[in-house]
Amino acid sequence: AHGSMRSGIRDAHYLTALGGLVAIPLILSKELCLQHDPLTQGHLISTIFFVSGICTLLQVLFGVRLPILQGGTFAFLTPSLAMLSLPNWRCPAWTQNASQVNATSPEFIEVWQSRMRELQGAIMVASCFQIFVGFSGLIGFLMRFIGPLTIAPTITLVALPLFNSAGDEAGSHWGISAMAIFFIVLFSQYLKNVPVPLPSYQGSRKCHFSKVYLFQIFPVLLGLAITWLICFALTVTNAFPSDAAVYGYLARTDIKGDVLSQAPWFRFPYPGQWGVPTISLAGIFGIIAGVISSMVESVGDYYACARLSGAPPPPKHAINRGIGVEGIGCLLAGAWGTGNGTTSYSENVGALGITRVGSRIVIVAGGCVLLVIGMFGKVGAVFASIPTPLIGGLLLVMFGIITAVGVSNLQYVDMNSSRNLFIFGFSIYAGLAIPNWVNKNSQVLETGILQLDQVIRVLLTTGMFVGGFLAFILDNTIPGSQEERGLLAWKETCQEECDETRVLEVYSLPFGIGTKFCTSFWVQYLPTCPQRLSGSKRKEEPKSLKQENSFKIRSEGEPEIDIDTRI
Repeated sequence: AHGSMRSGIRDAHYLTALGGLVAIPLILSKELCLQHDPLTQGHLISTIFFVSGICTLLQVLFGVRLPILQGGTFAFLTPSLAMLSLPNWRCPAWTQNASQVNATSPEFIEVWQSRMRELQGAIMVASCFQIFVGFSGLIGFLMRFIGPLTIAPTITLVALPLFNSAGDEAGSHWGISAMAIFFIVLFSQYLKNVPVPLPSYQGSRKCHFSKVYLFQIFPVLLGLAITWLICFALTVTNAFPSDAAVYGYLARTDIKGDVLSQAPWFRFPYPGQWGVPTISLAGIFGIIAGVISSMVESVGDYYACARLSGAPPPPKHAINRGIGVEGIGCLLAGAWGTGNGTTSYSENVGALGITRVGSRIVIVAGGCVLLVIGMFGKVGAVFASIPTPLIGGLLLVMFGIITAVGVSNLQYVDMNSSRNLFIFGFSIYAGLAIPNWVNKNSQVLETGILQLDQVIRVLLTTGMFVGGFLAFILDNTIPGSQEERGLLAWKETCQEECDETRVLEVYSLPFGIGTKFCTSFWVQYLPTCPQRLSGSKRKEEPKSLKQENSFKIRSEGEPEIDIDTRI
């Protein structure tokens, strides 16, 4: 019974991540000049699945050790789009015309691969900064100065500037986009507490029906699938126009029909598959802004994941390892050429709250599933063939949620304070206004030094950098108490006292590494290893923690949480 339940929860985790894993390559494809090459889009989707699987296994086994999935990050998307909008990286006019694009021609391949290699180089260099911050323990020092008033505008401005992209995709057929949004909202909000009886098997009860909250676990997948079927029916009956120049044509499901037949059944992604990465200062500085945002968000995800899974709050050494391993994940993502980095998925932290099961084995299984999916070329091709309006509807929902997540950090802050109102309001507005002005008047900022001009332009057209930087400076210079700034309430969970032996049992490294390597005198003071327990504390360690691989915790007013600490 436990096996079948964990199998369903594993599916919940990687299906919850589908939205972000599919949306990021499809958004990037336009700036990479790939909007008329769905086959390559499918390869990018397969690659990001494959790398996300590797990074998930690394994070669960050797990183923060919490049941948390890794995947693409929207924090890298904004600076990537800013870099690709530089004059030397703008797509040639002929790549916008489907009739002039030959996806197999060397000229076209060089056009998009040169842009991808530039992204790869920037991501790989910027990831080294994240690796250093994590494994050196510097993240703890940085978090002293980064509070809710810095995080709120930074995360909010990850999604807000992308409204144009989401609107363009959804606007290709507002009726279909609205239908996709309707089903996603219906399942995730209105029907989330409605159980669906599904057949299941248990040794003692044999075949029977179990109540599963299907709509709560798979709202995005169900919404997209139903709308996709409706689009297919409307395409078959020719309800959609067959002329590409007529509004609504992009809702047809047969536009990218050839991609399924062209895609190979098996395709193994490998490092450097698009060529040797290139490096530019502009891209590096822009991606570093995304790295900082991603790190801050991940630290919050670690605490949320620990709370929802019934584990003690993560200690400093676990957080250091988690951020360092995420940096390694970004390095791998850059080497493989996903066009993006990796981060902890907030969506799957939410899935823990739905399933009430915190298990490393479930997430390891989910990571293996992502690895396998990434090697099936047909799977990536299926996602690349999703009609454009469906993607638009999905982006409107996802970007709305990301914006709300950013704003939700203000719950810790005293919003009756004029100081805080000014910092947040000004940072958000400046983060929208300044990039807009720079895009229209970039020649005013030219210094005559090409590399410096590119760095200035990328940074000032990245809204999350502008807004986050201003909020950081203002929050740390304008006088205000710790309580007013929200630092006391925000860090409350970080200061919880818990049994040290239980913390070590949950967060120590696997395969005997934690007990053999980290107990050596010369490594016990490393930022990634816990400090050695005193002899008295060792004697107090309960036998149950040594003998049991899983245990249950019941929160007041909550159903039982199943904690699996194996691996």
